[in-house]
Amino acid sequence: MALINEVQQATRDRPSPGRRSRIAYLFLLPWMAGVLLITLVPMVTSLYLSFTDYRLGDSPRFTGLENYRRMFGDPDFLAAAGVTAKYVFISVPLQLAFALAIAVLLNQGVRGLALYRSVYYLPSLLGGSVAVAVLWRQLFSSTGLVPELAGKLGIQMGSWISEPAHALDTLIILHVWTFGSPMIIFLAGLRQIPEELVEAAKVDGAGAWRRFTSVILPLLSPVVFFNLILQLIGSFQAFTQAYIISAGTGGPSNSTLFYTLYLFVTGFKNFEMGYASALAWILFVVIGMLTAINFVAARYWVHYED
Repeated sequence: MALINEVQQATRDRPSPGRRSRIAYLFLLPWMAGVLLITLVPMVTSLYLSFTDYRLGDSPRFTGLENYRRMFGDPDFLAAAGVTAKYVFISVPLQLAFALAIAVLLNQGVRGLALYRSVYYLPSLLGGSVAVAVLWRQLFSSTGLVPELAGKLGIQMGSWISEPAHALDTLIILHVWTFGSPMIIFLAGLRQIPEELVEAAKVDGAGAWRRFTSVILPLLSPVVFFNLILQLIGSFQAFTQAYIISAGTGGPSNSTLFYTLYLFVTGFKNFEMGYASALAWILFVVIGMLTAINFVAARYWVHYED
């Protein structure tokens, strides 16, 4: 009510600079309260708990760097880090390449572009859902559609989700399938490239591949960089698909034990909140370092117009 009265008064009179500042802070108050209570306080609390031996229900006991030292001898931590790294460094380049290829095709003036955009974007909306993960588990099970179709082609593949050698592949395929979101961004970037530059290259005798690598791709590099950062961060945080397909175990044989899944099991099944907090901070630091490295490397391959 006080805020409404302030706004009504402000519309009747020209407020002084000090009063305008107070009104601005009143509007910013919900956002600042959210940042403080939902982000900063939990982060500081988590950082403190990462230096303690804290099981849910007990009082935290300060142990210094013990949780961080424990990780180096924890086989599940090493397995989770390896699985996540493999997932990120295979699925992200594949997804971006696939999204860029489809965007280039759609940018050739195809009819029904709005329909294609909607159809290709739909998996991005559904890809992280529980329903799609359940569907994916059924598709790749021993009685699923994929093994059945492969069998008709003479390929005996069995159940991929129960084989350690192929279980992670199903999650990588699922991630690549959700290429719609980066594809839409690539398509918007392609629309911003001046057509006269492409035509000039064509007049100079450049073929389609040369025009793409020498004209289109350099001009599109800021969009590629943007998509790379988004997908990199999102892939490190992947959780739902692995949880559903492995029934929350990360199996078979830890082949789908994503880092976030191990963090969840540690915190909310084993109730080791101190160790789970340390795991969360390591993930935060790794994502931050990789993002910083990408920003530094971007100086050498991302081109911005003057």
